Amino acid sequence: MNKIIVLLLLTVGLISCKTSEKGRVRETNKLETAKRYYKALNTSDDSEMLTLLGDSIVIRENADNYEERFSRKGYTIWLEWDSVFEPKYKILEIEEENEVVKAKISKIDQRIFFLTEEPIVWYEIIRFDNNKIVKVEKIEYEVFNVAKFLKNRDRLVNWIDKNHSELSGFLYPQTKSVGMKYLKAIELYNNKK
Repeated sequence: MNKIIVLLLLTVGLISCKTSEKGRVRETNKLETAKRYYKALNTSDDSEMLTLLGDSIVIRENADNYEERFSRKGYTIWLEWDSVFEPKYKILEIEEENEVVKAKISKIDQRIFFLTEEPIVWYEIIRFDNNKIVKVEKIEYEVFNVAKFLKNRDRLVNWIDKNHSELSGFLYPQTKSVGMKYLKAIELYNNKK
């Protein structure tokens, strides 16, 4: 009888440990998935990005009340556009809390440097479904001079329209070829005499 009780207690103990272990793995997976997401953004790794996303991803900017849904393929097209400017994403803070990952992120690239002359820093939340990223929500900007960004962008657009109309329309759509036009526009503007 004592052997049966001991065996039963050991079985319950082992099951509890495995369940607890699974819970930790799930938490770690979300945090690790988020870190891999930022690394894929930083290296413009579209194949890695595809392994991290659900069937689609929603990108939301609370400051503008703007939301866009991308298919997986659509998001990799945006990633190609982003890669043109050689982005450097940095994780400044990151933690998992209540099934989401909260992060503070810094980003600088050739476009952002031209428009704001400093990195943009923001807080965001990454949401998951079956450990796949389905929503990235920018909650608040800590560093982002919107007025300067818009002023410099408008100045660039107007100068290009006047001096290099072949590059007009370089803001949209956010594809690699249009991004190349954007980069060329910045280069021409910076080198004007």
